[in-house]
Amino acid sequence: MTLEFAIHHPCVLRARYSEQHLREWGRLGNLHTILTTGDQNAPSADKLKWIEDSGDEIESLQRETVVCADCPACLPLEVAGEGEAVGCLGRINYPIDAQFEKFLADRVQLFLDTFDHEDQPRLLHILIDPESPFDGEATKELRRVTTAEGLRFYELRIPIRLTRKGAHLTTDNVFDMLAGFHSDDAELTTYTREFPVPANADYYDFLDLVLRNDLSESEASRLHARSRNYAQFLRLLSAIERAEALEARVLVD
Repeated sequence: MTLEFAIHHPCVLRARYSEQHLREWGRLGNLHTILTTGDQNAPSADKLKWIEDSGDEIESLQRETVVCADCPACLPLEVAGEGEAVGCLGRINYPIDAQFEKFLADRVQLFLDTFDHEDQPRLLHILIDPESPFDGEATKELRRVTTAEGLRFYELRIPIRLTRKGAHLTTDNVFDMLAGFHSDDAELTTYTREFPVPANADYYDFLDLVLRNDLSESEASRLHARSRNYAQFLRLLSAIERAEALEARVLVD
């Protein structure tokens, strides 16, 4: 299970293919890479058959996405996900690991405690407002879900509660905020949520502060080693940064 996102920028690929087709390519490239390079187990007959059957589509994907390298919406290679051939796409894998959730809670608490109100990003003001739309209910529901295959959306079954100025908040509120807003053209794009153009700057300021501000190289290295979600949220930050420059939406689902 993954949370998928894309910079909705008009390009050569979008002129040829639908958004749904690009999403399917993103999943295909990701899964193919995991099975062919990341899976340490001996491949089963079903895996080998799938790899063989997907060969033609993988060739098409690789051939068509050569144009991504010259696209202004293409995300940096250093924040690329596994097999992410469509340059403006990304994904965050579920379950959200406990290490990343603890990091997120610690960082939000830190900036609530140490930054003057006028220096805090606007999203923090909205988050702690008693009338905030980010009430945590959507994430709370996801946290209760366990699929028939035993998969979960969050490793932690109970959210982390903040203190002091954030005493009425948990990480459910923060993840609700990071889920973006309802998208009105989901039938066309297949993405149900989005970061609209006017919100890009606010989301960039918040995520840049939380993910990178005053984080030492050794701390970042430890996070990369312990949490796969950290690198994936860095790719989302890069997507929001590019989208802001291009005045484009970031689609999320």
